[in-house]
Amino acid sequence: MTTIKYYWEDFTPGWEYESPPRTLSARQITAFAREYDPQSYHTDEEAAKSSPFGGLIASGWQTCSIAMRLMCDGYLLQTSCIGSPGLDELRWFRPVRPGDAVRLHTTVLEQTRSLKDASRGSVKFRWDVLNQKDEVVCSMTGRQYYVRRTPAQ
Repeated sequence: MTTIKYYWEDFTPGWEYESPPRTLSARQITAFAREYDPQSYHTDEEAAKSSPFGGLIASGWQTCSIAMRLMCDGYLLQTSCIGSPGLDELRWFRPVRPGDAVRLHTTVLEQTRSLKDASRGSVKFRWDVLNQKDEVVCSMTGRQYYVRRTPAQ
């Protein structure tokens, strides 16, 4: 069992987290794509050369999956998180290519107490995935629900 380090109260607006980078290989990109997003510019290096991207790129869904893993490894598994209603916004700005090192930058935008249950609250986050050139390749905003450390306040 994981010890809870972060509760709703800890995620105040402006709180930030930066993950270490994770480098993607062509093999990782094609393996994910063959299973979940089998478009040729994700699965076939040769065919990808004639695509609008000019080469193999990771699925945007793989980028989101990596962001989730970086979030879990960095802080989420140490929190009182009890779920999420989903994303409010998701944008892909640049392709992720073999050899790119991506990292997650997390920022708390808003913290809201639950009106229905004093033991819970929600936190609105912005999650940016950046490459080794500090370019934002993907950005998401969404909410997560957390148990409060001190529900009576």
